[in-house]
Amino acid sequence: MTATAIKPKSDKKKELKETLLTPRFYTTDFKAIAEMDISAQEKELRAMLQEMKNDYNRNHFVRDEEFEQTWDHLDEQTRSAFIDFLERSCTSEFSGFILFKEISRRIKDKNPLLSEIFSLMARDEARHAGFLNKAMSDFNISLDLGYLTKNRVYTFFKPEWVIYAVYLSEKIGYWRYILMYRHLEKNPQYKFYPLFKKFEHWCQDESRHGDIFNALLRSQFSMWQGWQAKLWSKFFLLSVFATHTLTVHEREDFYESVGLDAKEYDRQVIEKTNNTAAKAFPVILDTNHPKFFAGLEKCSEYNLQMSKIDESNQPNFIKALRKLPLQIAIFFNLLGLYFIKSINAEELRGAVN
Repeated sequence: MTATAIKPKSDKKKELKETLLTPRFYTTDFKAIAEMDISAQEKELRAMLQEMKNDYNRNHFVRDEEFEQTWDHLDEQTRSAFIDFLERSCTSEFSGFILFKEISRRIKDKNPLLSEIFSLMARDEARHAGFLNKAMSDFNISLDLGYLTKNRVYTFFKPEWVIYAVYLSEKIGYWRYILMYRHLEKNPQYKFYPLFKKFEHWCQDESRHGDIFNALLRSQFSMWQGWQAKLWSKFFLLSVFATHTLTVHEREDFYESVGLDAKEYDRQVIEKTNNTAAKAFPVILDTNHPKFFAGLEKCSEYNLQMSKIDESNQPNFIKALRKLPLQIAIFFNLLGLYFIKSINAEELRGAVN
């Protein structure tokens, strides 16, 4: 029987360590979003708004008695890897909350439909971030979300970039959560923390948000028609997939702790997300090309080498010099992957229909 002794909570606030893979905070051109013509997808967006108002998961993110126990029995490697997973996930969800909330506030007068949709998506992201931060407190640590809000550097993204990037972020989030959930359902011995049981409903929020951004993308003709749309689609697909590969391989300890092979899991998530993107983008990547995953995994090897350099006691300028050829190698590997012939998603959709 599981021990029920409650471990005293700490007020310790964790500062976020900045790395290349740390989730970013974004801002955008709010006026341009407010003036977007969404009439081509207005019916779909209103239906999605109603679904968001129904808030099917409002009673799901509740900490039950399973959380009320000590976690001292976890070994240090599992504990550390899990805290790192919680930290990154919480930061990512909170970043989405900040962006969605600010968009909702800034466009409220000019575009009330989109404003309400973004407000409800912000609600979901805040709920996720809060739940994750509460989980971190079980390990006597938490992120100072107020500090993050005021002190993080905000990266500017054009509205089109926001739509491409967030669509992919939500859909890849869906596949990350649902594939892990299905694996743990088949292998319950790896469910060392009750958060994993929440992933089925959690990923529904991710998918729903992705569907909203799909509708926004399809409402803008220039985002899914023409050569520029194809180039941007390839760019964001490759950027998101490369980031995912580097992140997963950098955190192999966590995936090992839940019984997953990091390499295989990464490939499954990317393949599923790429196929899903065919519903929104004009082109998708050829993940079956023999150089595709080999190239991404080579970039991961270079990234891990850079991490070891960062951990050394050498002066920063020496570290920078040692990392430079690795950064160049990553760039040229990704450039080579970008020029692999893409797959026409419009033709795929036509074949299915």
